[in-house]
This record gives sequence, C-alpha cells and structure tokens, in this order.
Amino acid sequence: MSAIRNVFRSRGKDGVLIAYAMGGDPDLETSEKVVEALVKGGADIVELGIPFSDPIADGKSIQAAAVRSLSAGTRPADVLGIVSRIKKKHSVPIAIMTYYNVLYSPGLDRFLAEAKNAGVDGLIIPDLPLDETGEYSKLAKRYALDTVLLAAPTTTPGRMKDLVRHSTGFLYLVSLLGVTGARSQLGDETLKLVKSAGRATRGKIPLGVGFGISKPEHVRAVLDAGADAAIVGSSIVNMVASGEPREEMLKGIEAYVRSLKAATRRPNQT
Repeated sequence: MSAIRNVFRSRGKDGVLIAYAMGGDPDLETSEKVVEALVKGGADIVELGIPFSDPIADGKSIQAAAVRSLSAGTRPADVLGIVSRIKKKHSVPIAIMTYYNVLYSPGLDRFLAEAKNAGVDGLIIPDLPLDETGEYSKLAKRYALDTVLLAAPTTTPGRMKDLVRHSTGFLYLVSLLGVTGARSQLGDETLKLVKSAGRATRGKIPLGVGFGISKPEHVRAVLDAGADAAIVGSSIVNMVASGEPREEMLKGIEAYVRSLKAATRRPNQT
C-alpha cells in the first residue's frame, strides 16, 4: 500500500488534511520552511507545487506564487531537493502538483525516476487528460508513484467511474467550476457535488476535495458531506505573500494549519 493510501487507512473516522505550498516561493529556503510549518501544524499530506509558466488550473494567488518562484530561478530539481530534505526529517507523504510539460521536457522516465529518488509519493497533473495517461501511468506504476486524477463538477457518471478506476492514492475533486482560490463560503451546490462524488468513490478510493476551501468550517462541511480529505492551498499561499516578517508568517501558517487539522477530527474524538 502506498504512503498516501496508508494515511487514509490509518485515520480511522477522522478526515485527512492535505496542505499545499508552492516550491520556491518566494525562495527555496523560505518555501522549505513553509513545508516544515505545514507538517508541524498537522498536515497529513503535503501537496508541493513545481512552478510552471502557464498554470491553467490555478487562480490568481497560485499563479502569482508561480511567478515569484520562477523569478527566483526555481527549477524542478530544486523543488525535488526540498522533498528530499523534508523526507529525511519527516514521514509525511508528499504529492507533487505541476503541469505535464514539466515532466515531458526532460522525459517522463527521467523525471519520474528523479521524483521517486527524492521521496515523492504521488503526482497531480491537472492538464493530463485521462485519455492520455497510458504511458505516464505505466511509468508511474513502475516507480510506485500514485497517479492522482482530477474530477470536475461537469464530470459525467461514466467518466467518474473511469477516473475512480484509474486514479491511485486518492481522487481529487475540483469542488467548483473555475480556478483555484480561497472563498469565504461553500455553496449548497458544492456540498451536493461532494455527496455525489462520495457515492461514486466510497469503498473504492479516497476522495479529496479542493478549490475554495479556506476555513475550518469548510473542512468540516466537505468531510461531513462525504469527502475523505480536504485540500487547502490558496489561503496558505496568500499567507506566504502577506509581507509579514518570515518568522511571524511561518508561525501564522503553522497555527492556521493546526486549526484546519482540528476540524478534521470527529467531535467525539480528541
């Protein structure tokens, strides 16, 4: 069983918190400390971005983070270096989130081998359609890397079945139309979507829900609706970009993640 799946199995009735940070934002040293803050705050899985110049699935916050990271000279190998160093200190599973060209440019086999050697546990590639995952999925399986596929509000029941069948680690449900970004509240349609997706994934693969989740009550709401994990990213990226002194920013992120993690616990459990 993969490290990512083992997290879901070991949580019992509690939910899983997946926390995102952009590698290299605003620089490599700071972003590594941000990942440390996510882990200290209780994130069960870390989603770490490799910056790309055309991040089509990302909203303004993560797009800006990618620009800052690229402007600092961050390369894919630099982000994998962060993974390697974090893994020497922590057992937290790490999933890389990036775009297909980042893998295609050096060659799929080479990139996946380097990712595995660094300690990466899975990959999330928003612009890789299910119909074109053949070669990638075979190589990912060879290197024991989870392939986390994405489902959208427009995904048909038939397509959902295919995504459930081919995704490993967990299935990432995009909870709303559009791009990433923190929202002040979750609408009823979002929770209905989570319930529907939960029926399709239950007993087959864990369901992670992202896009728009920024508050502990959001985390609790999607878990109560049937998700196995809540994915939080843009609000963390916004904290990195806040302009606060670094140590204060890191303390704030750790405390924020701790509050989100607390919301994953069932009320009758400590």
